[in-house]
Amino acid sequence: MPEVGVFTPDWPLPPGVRAASTTRLGGASGGPFAGFNLGDHVGDDPRAVAANRAALGAALGLPAPPGWLSQVHGRAVAGPDDPAGSAADARYADRPGVVCAVLTADCLPLLLCSDDGREIAAVHCGWRGLAAGIVGRAIGRFATPARAVSAWLGPAIGPAAFEVGPEVREAFVRADAGAGACFRAGRGTRWLADLCGLARRALLAGGVQRIAGGGVCTVADAARFYSYRRDGVTGRMASLIWRDD
Repeated sequence: MPEVGVFTPDWPLPPGVRAASTTRLGGASGGPFAGFNLGDHVGDDPRAVAANRAALGAALGLPAPPGWLSQVHGRAVAGPDDPAGSAADARYADRPGVVCAVLTADCLPLLLCSDDGREIAAVHCGWRGLAAGIVGRAIGRFATPARAVSAWLGPAIGPAAFEVGPEVREAFVRADAGAGACFRAGRGTRWLADLCGLARRALLAGGVQRIAGGGVCTVADAARFYSYRRDGVTGRMASLIWRDD
């Protein structure tokens, strides 16, 4: 079984809750997917992806296979009983043994956990999902008050690399005038967007005050991270959260 590149988020979690995020290091994939690719929709050899996913489960001692989603850059939140492959960009769980996971390669992985550890979620935050309100929808699934929920922001495209068109800035500013602070002028009519900053605004607006992580750019670190913006054809990394049985 291949070695895997996995790290534990620097994020205080209640007993019984575990979280992890992967890099491209290790793994069985080759070519443009070289390393620890966990995406089965990017053109990689299915046998390599299956080996990588099996290695992930073994390395982390997962209580069940991750409930991988068909991510569509929307705002749907799958629940603990929705099957793998559900068209959604977040998964919520309120019981042990459900592994919430999202795949990314520049988009922002966001993990959520209630202070008592009873409720968790993993959220895929691309700009479209953020603009559509995916963060607020995920927070809204929690029965726990948002003030008793904490968040972790994983590796994502940084503000020096995320160049977008004016329509992207307009989509955010239309809903939140203060979101303009997360954009700075780029080339011509283009803008440089701070994806983590936009996610923080959404979390704070939803009542989540304690936010860890952020600031790690996938584009800038080709040795450790896949990046769709940098490479085009590339693999996917996973961010996961679960409660032990």
